[in-house]
Amino acid sequence: MHRPPTAETEVAEELAAVRPGLVARYTAELPGARSAVLSRLWRALAHEPLPWVAGRESVRDGLVVRLRDGRRLYGPGADPYRTGGYVTTVRCEEAEYADPAGLMTALAVPRGDGFAAELGHSVASLALSRAAQPEPDGPPERDWEWEQRVVDGHPFHPNCRSRPGFTVAEQLAYAPEHRPVVGLARVPVPASQCLVTGAWPAELRDGDRLLVPVHPWQAAHVLKGADEAGHRIDAHPLMSLRTLAVPGGPHVKTALSARLTSSVRDISVASIGASATLSAFGEAVAARCDGLLHITRTLGAATAYSPDLAAVLRESPESYAGTGERVVPVAALATASLSRSPDLLAGFARLAVRVGLRALELGVALEAHGQNLLVVLSPAGEPVRLVYRDLADLRVSPARLARHGIAVPELPERMVTDDVTVLRRKLFGSLVAGALAGTAGTGAALRDALEAAVRELPRTGDLDALREEPLPAKALTLMRLAPPRGPGDQWAELPNPLSGAVC
Repeated sequence: MHRPPTAETEVAEELAAVRPGLVARYTAELPGARSAVLSRLWRALAHEPLPWVAGRESVRDGLVVRLRDGRRLYGPGADPYRTGGYVTTVRCEEAEYADPAGLMTALAVPRGDGFAAELGHSVASLALSRAAQPEPDGPPERDWEWEQRVVDGHPFHPNCRSRPGFTVAEQLAYAPEHRPVVGLARVPVPASQCLVTGAWPAELRDGDRLLVPVHPWQAAHVLKGADEAGHRIDAHPLMSLRTLAVPGGPHVKTALSARLTSSVRDISVASIGASATLSAFGEAVAARCDGLLHITRTLGAATAYSPDLAAVLRESPESYAGTGERVVPVAALATASLSRSPDLLAGFARLAVRVGLRALELGVALEAHGQNLLVVLSPAGEPVRLVYRDLADLRVSPARLARHGIAVPELPERMVTDDVTVLRRKLFGSLVAGALAGTAGTGAALRDALEAAVRELPRTGDLDALREEPLPAKALTLMRLAPPRGPGDQWAELPNPLSGAVC
């Protein structure tokens, strides 16, 4: 019986054509990649409010997940804050699955087949990413070099490396962990047909036309070969893949109409229109955070009134490094020997929780996950300040801002709310259950770091919620299984690592 090709075999075949020397390493990395993705999926099965899960129970040798159709899943105990590949198989009744795509297919839940295909892509792309890593060549020196150390992607998302729509050649050419130099196209558009905010630079103008930086994948697949022969801007891709660092220049956020991890990476017209206002607002809030927070300014933004053709130019976070200091994305901390220091983790937790709660008190909930949040390390490796970038997903409370005499800017309606649950979910879900948990790597390490952080802070309602209530985290698998144009962010409630702790 002929079996259809899997994502793993498709990648192997493409790799044999474009980089045959990597095939053996790719094959060797597949078991570890399956385990890494299966571990993320098992976390979701153990903790997310999935409608087809009836209950969970701990047993002597692990965890049982009971499905509503009567079947049972068996796997190891699932620490919701543990990272890495610690699950090698999950048993569904009498069948064992080492392949997350195979397990998802066997569950036969609504919209599960599409998600299973994405899990297959995630495994194959992760194995490819690991296979192509060069030998370590010393500590990173430039901002993009830190970002390109993040090989495994999102520490908790099963689709951590899912890149459907990208060929193997395109992954090698554009993905940050492969460390390419990417040539951004410059697509000319009459200025009269564009919305521009901030200062659009002279080098990206040609008479009465704007030259909009475009990712080459977007140019080939969406804009159909735009500016094929034009002068290109050499840049280095960052963690988000669609944002790239220009040496000696800005970071360029491009539209990328492909689904990566969870989202299609275009840039809305509304976000371009609000970019300058948001940038100035972010700076004003950061100025009230005791010198511990910087916001990367938006220098200019432009769109041809289309989410498929737009770009944002931002300061490099390196702008906020003093002599001998390093600016490191939080997601990259876990890739460096720095993260193995309990003192560094505790210091980072104290700094991040203090700043996050201060901004929340002022009326701004930061989406401070490991990609948006960066930490400035002193020459001795101590966390001293934070840098935050990409303000598009803030949540802003007019009532809290008013209490502190801060004017409410004109912002997109989706960003404005006084709902305390929404505000706390945004901050705690990204910072604590995301950036801090991903850096800590286990619930025990996260608890120790948080204990040190909250002990020094004044009591507030937000701090009490962080100490005492279940910890919110985005229900990433539930959201991927939702119908198109579903309810948006959905949440899991994780065990609070501080519960019962004396702080």
